[in-house]
Amino acid sequence: MTIENIILKAIDEGKASNVREIISLLRENFMEAEILEAVKRLEDKEKIELTHNIPAHHSFIRYLKNADYNLWLYLVFLASLVTSATIYLLPAIYPLVITRWLLGSLFILFLPGYTLIEALFPKRNDLDGIERLALSIGLSLAVTPLIGLLLNYTPWGIRLDPIIISLTLFTLTISLLTTHRKFTLGRNLQRRCT
Repeated sequence: MTIENIILKAIDEGKASNVREIISLLRENFMEAEILEAVKRLEDKEKIELTHNIPAHHSFIRYLKNADYNLWLYLVFLASLVTSATIYLLPAIYPLVITRWLLGSLFILFLPGYTLIEALFPKRNDLDGIERLALSIGLSLAVTPLIGLLLNYTPWGIRLDPIIISLTLFTLTISLLTTHRKFTLGRNLQRRCT
């Protein structure tokens, strides 16, 4: 039996779910470099998939604090905060109003769809950058009018404050739910169905 078959058998039987466990399981019979090369070959042949390494003992709060996994979340929060600040704090005079227009466009035409795309396709290799950008804009163009339509039937109506509040709440809620989904999907090794 080859080292690749032993690794696949260990994953299938639940004896190993990450690279460290595979190394400790096979260390008696193989050198660590051989094991790592075999794992790389299995990944190249698409027999296994290596995903980001989230230790099982991590809590969701610790995961949230890790900027390596959640830089996108911090940028979404920052963009929402800066957009709200410019809308309410910058005066509507000519040179400064351009900043409001640019950030408002990003806030309305990109962020709601981007958070939904992250929720639907949480893995980096699911879509490339251009596909994410195009789908983010398309979904934002679908979601924003729906939120406006719902606001039309509330006592607040379609005014600046309710739109800013509802889009901010929608974007941040979807972002947090997406982050939790990525946290729960963060298994280290997955056997591919071939």
